[in-house]
Amino acid sequence: MSINEGERTSTLTHRGRRADVGRNATKKPEDEEDPVQDGGLGEEDSGDCKDIRLTLMEEVLLLGLKDKEGYTSFWNDCISSGLRGGILIELAMRGRIQLERQTMRKRRLLDRKVLLKSDAPTGDVLLDETLKHIKATEPAETVQTWIELLTGETWNPFKLQFQLRNVRERIAKNLVEKGILTTEKQNFLLFDMTTHPVTNTTEKQRLVKKLQESVLDRWVNNPHRMDRRTLALLVLAHSSDVLENVFITLADEKYDMAMNRSKDLLDMDPEVESTKGGATGCPLVASTPGLNEGLCLLEAWWTSLFCGGGEERRCFFIF
Repeated sequence: MSINEGERTSTLTHRGRRADVGRNATKKPEDEEDPVQDGGLGEEDSGDCKDIRLTLMEEVLLLGLKDKEGYTSFWNDCISSGLRGGILIELAMRGRIQLERQTMRKRRLLDRKVLLKSDAPTGDVLLDETLKHIKATEPAETVQTWIELLTGETWNPFKLQFQLRNVRERIAKNLVEKGILTTEKQNFLLFDMTTHPVTNTTEKQRLVKKLQESVLDRWVNNPHRMDRRTLALLVLAHSSDVLENVFITLADEKYDMAMNRSKDLLDMDPEVESTKGGATGCPLVASTPGLNEGLCLLEAWWTSLFCGGGEERRCFFIF
């Protein structure tokens, strides 16, 4: 064999090896499965693995906390119901619960029950505690009833056991464990209070920027085309009276635009929007099941806020 032929053979061998390496790198072993992401991941968040994964409740509380002081506004009585609404929507997006399916006999969102879909643990104490309550409840209850039960706002003494206690503090501790908050004690003359100042401002700024962009640079003027988790967070932030904190840093022109677009979005009738998309009565029936269920729960809870007594009703909840 000549020198040229030897070099040619060697080159072909190396190319073949590189091709095999490329094929092996893309091919996964048969017994290796892709890690199943919980349905709680959003369409935008799932692409960046560097971001800390937060639940909707944690995001709402983070938006409501004052960075240096480490507590929410003393005048904010709405955030308690917002956090509990976030728990239900988070469970739905993770594929654990679902709203009762629409049938030939059309029923309002408020009249449809919350059904257990899977009792698999989520790894979050609050979510698993709520899931346990839903599993143990017969007959099933509506979204509005569950908000009342979870907040303890019920006249039935036998159902006080369903109340979730110290929700705000438990969520704050989760954020402390994730390195976003820290724990301190502050003296307010007559009493001491545990506070949770923000230490990871980068994570909060990322969250604020995502919401700002959703109504500015990425505005689509159609809730059915929005990222599901972002839409849920916008509604929860508004109902928890913390949406103002998201837009406060914007210039006047952008602030007005963001507020007006948010108002247009929130003024939409959930009952009407829920009929756009298919026989299930929920929009985007072809989307990811967990996210779709979350949007159905969001619309039902959204309706309960505006049909169950409006602003006055939703702001009078206990911790």
